[in-house]
Amino acid sequence: MTPSLLSKKAETYVRRLCLDIPNRRVGSTGNRAATNWFAGMVASSGFETESPGFDCIDWTHTDAMLCVNGQAFEALVSPYSLGCHVHARLAVVSTLAELEAAKVAGQVLLVRGELAKEQLMPKNFDFYNPDEHKRIIRLLETRNPQAIVAATSRDPEMAGAVYPFPLIEDGDFDVPSVYMTEEEGHRLAEQVGTEVALDIRASRTPARGCNVIARKGANPRRRVVLFAHIDAKEGTPGAIDNATGVATLLLLAELLADYAGSSSIEIVALNGEDHYSAAGEKLWVSSNTARFEEIILGINLDGAGYYEGKTAYSLYDCPPELAGSIRGVLARHAEMVEGESWYQSDHSLFLQHQRPALAITSERFSELWTHVAHTPRDRPDIVDPTKLVRIATALRDVLLRVQERPAPKWASASGIA
Repeated sequence: MTPSLLSKKAETYVRRLCLDIPNRRVGSTGNRAATNWFAGMVASSGFETESPGFDCIDWTHTDAMLCVNGQAFEALVSPYSLGCHVHARLAVVSTLAELEAAKVAGQVLLVRGELAKEQLMPKNFDFYNPDEHKRIIRLLETRNPQAIVAATSRDPEMAGAVYPFPLIEDGDFDVPSVYMTEEEGHRLAEQVGTEVALDIRASRTPARGCNVIARKGANPRRRVVLFAHIDAKEGTPGAIDNATGVATLLLLAELLADYAGSSSIEIVALNGEDHYSAAGEKLWVSSNTARFEEIILGINLDGAGYYEGKTAYSLYDCPPELAGSIRGVLARHAEMVEGESWYQSDHSLFLQHQRPALAITSERFSELWTHVAHTPRDRPDIVDPTKLVRIATALRDVLLRVQERPAPKWASASGIA
């Protein structure tokens, strides 16, 4: 298959995920359409597939209305918030000490300043959850406000390019909440002690989602596992984050249609990297609890294919022999450069279980994360499809190089042969 034909396919795949399918949030109809489509496409390249499912919630909303004495304030519904219709006095807190001392039961609580400097991790998120976040969440629940209004600024480290960002994005948190800009929060804080009217139109619905796992190769006890998350945030087409990763996996599957190597290749469309519960990641980890030693290399694609700059790769916990092999292969692909380490994606699953990993993203990852990620700007027109073909070709070469080598000493010592 020629590079130009593969490039056309790459463009079609990205547009399919971003434009033809209306929304890829976990639990949505669009998310299920995306996983069903991916399963059919990867199976057509001769891979054996399965789609293990998990329970989740879908969430729908229209808007929020917040008024004080007939004066309207602009507020956005926090993702996965419950709906409400509240009339109550306004209280304001800015620091942890103020929250600890607050008596705000039955009131509407405005959270701003130091308390709203960064997005709080969901209360049941297992992979990363600072003690300070847990403490704030616990206090917000036990202080028993009727609703929460968060005035936030910018938090590119955790919320990407979103401004204002939702302080709370958690379907396990049951106090209704909205969020607004710092400026709007300052204006609202002047109304402390006054009755607030807050109407949130939102609801949660039980739903199902799934991962898609595709396998090929003779030895399941010596695996190379490749990830790309197939879900996207509400409100973004999710082109770079992460339709391009999914499209690249499909291109790679086509390039490996005749693969007959001894090592097993496992292509996984993970479902939940951009979801508060990370249900797909948790499911994959639980199903591999006794099998991590089989993984000789984990590869994750996220944020690749940006039309500016080159493609960046980074290595994690790779023994010298393996790292040398990978660098040797990628050095033959001029568009690939070794970039800085980053941990905000699913390759962290390999690292948490002490497996070697390779991450693929764009050289201008920081720019994308702070200006594009999770916004309507993440559209197919910022993607260069030819880069996806080059990445798939480079990964094919890496896989063929890794599988043809005898099991290295570090793998043999783990019982992987």
